[in-house]
Amino acid sequence: MEFGVNIFPTDTTMQPMELATRTEALGFESLWFPEHSHIPTDRTTPWGGREGAPPLPEQYWRTHDQFVALTAAAAVTTTLKLGTGITLVAQRDPIWLAKEVASLDMISNGRLLFGIGYGWNKEEMAHHGVQYAERRAAVREKVLAMKELWTKDEAAFAGDHVNFSSSWSWPKPITKPHPPVILGSSGGPKTFEHIIEFCDGWMPIAGRTPVLEQVTHLRRAAEDAGRDPATIELGVFQIRPEAQHIDPLIEAGFARALFGLPQGEAVEVAEHLEYLAEFVRPYR
Repeated sequence: MEFGVNIFPTDTTMQPMELATRTEALGFESLWFPEHSHIPTDRTTPWGGREGAPPLPEQYWRTHDQFVALTAAAAVTTTLKLGTGITLVAQRDPIWLAKEVASLDMISNGRLLFGIGYGWNKEEMAHHGVQYAERRAAVREKVLAMKELWTKDEAAFAGDHVNFSSSWSWPKPITKPHPPVILGSSGGPKTFEHIIEFCDGWMPIAGRTPVLEQVTHLRRAAEDAGRDPATIELGVFQIRPEAQHIDPLIEAGFARALFGLPQGEAVEVAEHLEYLAEFVRPYR
């Protein structure tokens, strides 16, 4: 199993270049940054779409631009993989996003892991002209459209959410046919349908999803659809650094686990990185 870390890169915590340098030096496989474009002050959607959730932490509206932060991380590292954890695809223009993904994959020499998600914040989506009920369908079309742009010299797409005529768009990703597309979402029939159709992996948040139970359903659904379950890479976000949580995932064939870093000052982040590096040492 590979281990990585994730954090909101903000103005109040360790900055991306120092964080990436430390993360790589300590032997972690990957560093992941999430994104939110903004948080409407009149938001009524509960955090994560979960009723009874606590107030939204301020890092959600203080976070840097995801791709700028990851590019900074790429510039000071050579082996560290760089993950979008996750990109809110429904809220983004797929033509621009395809170029950002391909550019970062080229600049990093093929180190990008493209984590995607459906999103949960209805008000944020609405400001981008996205209807919450349509977000899953929009993500599907936008990913399929981006794959056309990544893999064809002349690409076109026609759908309900994405339409463009035959076009040229470069660069193309170094990773062929494109960086791994990893869906970060809880389990369920629609999620599994999308993973099987257009994703390379699944990465739910530990604790919110009965992961070991759900992965059995995912594998069965893949077999029923004619896809080899072994072609779907498995990982988890926000796992606790405890053997009782890690070991069952390894036994179940999970390839990656991500630890959350504290949203504190740089010294606190550095100390926690050292602690996590010591924890994972026996697994290497």
